[in-house]
Amino acid sequence: MPGWVEHAMWWHVYPLGFVGAEPVALPDGAPVVHRLEHVTAWLDHVVALGLSGVALGPVFASATHGYDTVDHLRVDPRLGTEADLVALCDAAHERGLRVTLDGVFNHVGRGFGPFAEVLRLGPDAPTASWFDLQWPAGAGPGTEPGYRDFEGHHALVALRHDEPAVADYVTRVMTYWAERGVDGWRLDAAYAVPPGFWTRVLPAVRAAHPDQYVFGEVLHGDYAAVVAEAGFDAVTQYELWKAVWSSLNDANFFELAWALERHNGFIEHFVPLTFIGNHDVTRIASRLSDPRHVAHAVGLLMTLGGTPTVYAGDELGLTGVKEDREGGDDAVRPRFADAPGPVEGTAAAPAYHLHRELIGLRRRHPWLHHARTEALTCTNTTLVYRTAATGGALIVALSLDDGPTALAVPGATAVLAGVGGLRDEGVDGDRVVDLPPHGWAVLGT
Repeated sequence: MPGWVEHAMWWHVYPLGFVGAEPVALPDGAPVVHRLEHVTAWLDHVVALGLSGVALGPVFASATHGYDTVDHLRVDPRLGTEADLVALCDAAHERGLRVTLDGVFNHVGRGFGPFAEVLRLGPDAPTASWFDLQWPAGAGPGTEPGYRDFEGHHALVALRHDEPAVADYVTRVMTYWAERGVDGWRLDAAYAVPPGFWTRVLPAVRAAHPDQYVFGEVLHGDYAAVVAEAGFDAVTQYELWKAVWSSLNDANFFELAWALERHNGFIEHFVPLTFIGNHDVTRIASRLSDPRHVAHAVGLLMTLGGTPTVYAGDELGLTGVKEDREGGDDAVRPRFADAPGPVEGTAAAPAYHLHRELIGLRRRHPWLHHARTEALTCTNTTLVYRTAATGGALIVALSLDDGPTALAVPGATAVLAGVGGLRDEGVDGDRVVDLPPHGWAVLGT
């Protein structure tokens, strides 16, 4: 893993929604709309939050939502041009921010050049080997084949990852954008791509650009094995994401404690990409049944080992529910204002200050990137854990109780974040933190 990632914390943006782009591709010949500067206008907001990078969702030419790519070497005209993307990367770097792109390399849109060639030329198309095709008898030019798609979405044509030309193409794409200033990649639907494919792609990319950070979107399974076999730096920690909101909603910290033990095991092998929100899931403020527990979720994100990611708008308290229907992502992918407005005195202020407080705490304790946890107290409604690595240790106390709660916090010396009163108790001078109803605190040791 590149050394700079130890200090990385991401602001994740879904660009097509963020800039209010049209839901479908512009007609042929329509002028490019230069909207990426809309994202650039928010970079100072990212710096003010204390984050250190921008993780961009799809930016390449596509038919609709960005995950049906038609050209990986061209910026979507709804967003702008290559020059606009390079300018965004340059503006980020001037502020000390890194930039990652979303690499959609498991599948493509039907308008993708090599697949369009198949539709035009039939079985004799030189790119026919890029796809898993089933031809009817007597097929010729203009015949449409059957083909393997992505999870039943016929508009998403699956690539054949045992085809050397596909590996060469993906290598060229990743190298091309690294040469233009991109710092790394999220590999979309990496769980659907054979890990061996990446062993043919990533060594060449890293030989040319050794500081590239590469993490795969993996929902479940053996995370450590996928990282080892594919050569990723990390994968997305969906297990932890689910345990955070589920344990808070169900008042069942035993679920979270179990997930934290799993998380410890992952950190033995790699540092996961951690999050409590992204462009594919219901926003945390809507997911949690009690709004008081948003602080618990953000506190967990910023005190556990991992590379934390904040989904743009969560720091402003935005709500949004993802629905399994056409257009069901729209609520979690809204258009943002052309530039950040004032926060003080608005409904966004509590969420903004909560995020700044906890991001600042993490920046002051960079060893948290590799931290492992130990549960000191666990009941259905209370959890105290020690999070530690070479360089330091913190204690985190969480309560879901409706009344005040006193929790043992051995070795604690000060309340660094949250609301709690620290005191001695008993002849042995054991330390206790008094939390208000549904309270939380991060304590130094």
